[in-house]
Amino acid sequence: MNKKTKHIVIIGAGLVGSMHAIFLARRGYQVSVYEQLPDIRKEAIPAGRSINLALANRGIDALDHLGLMEQVNKLLIPMQGRMLHDEAGLLKLQSYGQKPEEVIYSVSRAGLVSLLRDAAEATDKVEFFFKHECLDIDFDNDQVTVNNKPAMKSEIIDYDYLIGADGGGSQVRESMKDLNETEFSAELLDHSYKELNIPADSDGGFQLEKEALHIWPRNDFMMIGLPNPEGTFTLTLFMPNQGPVSFETVNDKTSLNKLFDDCFADVKPLIPDLEHDYFNNPTGYLGTIRCNDWQYKNVVLSGDAAHAIVPFHGQGMNAGFEDCVAMEKALNQYHDDWQQAMPAFVENRMDNSNAIADMALENYVEMRSSVNDPKFHLKKAIAFELENRLPDYFIPRYSMVMFHLIPYATAFARGKIQFKILDSLVEGVDDISEVDFERAEWLIKQKLPPLNNHQRIKNPT
Repeated sequence: MNKKTKHIVIIGAGLVGSMHAIFLARRGYQVSVYEQLPDIRKEAIPAGRSINLALANRGIDALDHLGLMEQVNKLLIPMQGRMLHDEAGLLKLQSYGQKPEEVIYSVSRAGLVSLLRDAAEATDKVEFFFKHECLDIDFDNDQVTVNNKPAMKSEIIDYDYLIGADGGGSQVRESMKDLNETEFSAELLDHSYKELNIPADSDGGFQLEKEALHIWPRNDFMMIGLPNPEGTFTLTLFMPNQGPVSFETVNDKTSLNKLFDDCFADVKPLIPDLEHDYFNNPTGYLGTIRCNDWQYKNVVLSGDAAHAIVPFHGQGMNAGFEDCVAMEKALNQYHDDWQQAMPAFVENRMDNSNAIADMALENYVEMRSSVNDPKFHLKKAIAFELENRLPDYFIPRYSMVMFHLIPYATAFARGKIQFKILDSLVEGVDDISEVDFERAEWLIKQKLPPLNNHQRIKNPT
């Protein structure tokens, strides 16, 4: 770094902005973080965003870089796999992986962001400004204008470099777009979501299996449930916006109760506030944002501001945390020369971000529909066996994404080849005992190069 201490401004004090602040403070920078919402550590924020998230190995790796996993462990609930609920209420646990450490973790968004903000402030180099909204950026003069809501006035802030970590609706990205310095696409799904809640039982315990992500797959729609530390479950109902079963048609108490009586009968008695939650909680939209450039002059985008994705692979937070590590590595590589580090960071992350966006969209179809297909489960069993036989050549795509640090783009590309191999192996086959594994191994070695230096992370708990 230059002798003069640089001032870094971060717009957005969410998970990614707060993590960037810690990394940069530890490099010796002075960091100011501006956030339009209140500080969740001091006052409640209205419902809307999911209150719990899935933490997987990429996110764990980032937290390990900061030495924070021991503290984070206290917030985690391990989930061994998907607990599938059919329409008759029968349960089937589908493991995420086949090794003890191959689990993902339910974590409180509020708990994790509060921990990161505390860690940032503990560096004595980070200052947070809540209820401060980004209004405009003067890229030529390295200044950002913010609306100080408590003081009811606008302020001009000087920066040396600015990181836009202000989420899917990024004002930083909009400011770049207004100057024609980036173009972005916002691909909205024709499906939306609504959050519901299962309370703890009378003894404070869980009313469903605690160590699983629960899924009610119903082909065109589905519901999922993640455990919270206090014994509750957050349910998320995903449905089309229009159609026979949709947010358009499920629009009164009669249609809502009919939907749950017909499709979610096993869980309906566990949701005492079903009608209140459905008609009072906001309907969330689902979209993918892709930018053709994340940097202009001394400003760079990160996290959802650059690459928001749908939640069906549990990778939004993990991909954002991986951005933070990538920025740190770029600054290391170029000895804090931001003019070289920023483009290197963008180049490292662009293809990977597009890849996880595509995989997240594909996973929605898998979660709501494919898991009902016996061939899907057969392919999964074959994939696990191939991983056992050829661990340096074949790792199931889900495992590459969730349990390794294999670049997303590599996982996506290899996954396409692996899916074709699996499709050919299950032709005319109903049981794994009928699979020709000699042919399978030959196909794999013909079509897939060995994976070099792929990294696992040990179970954090």
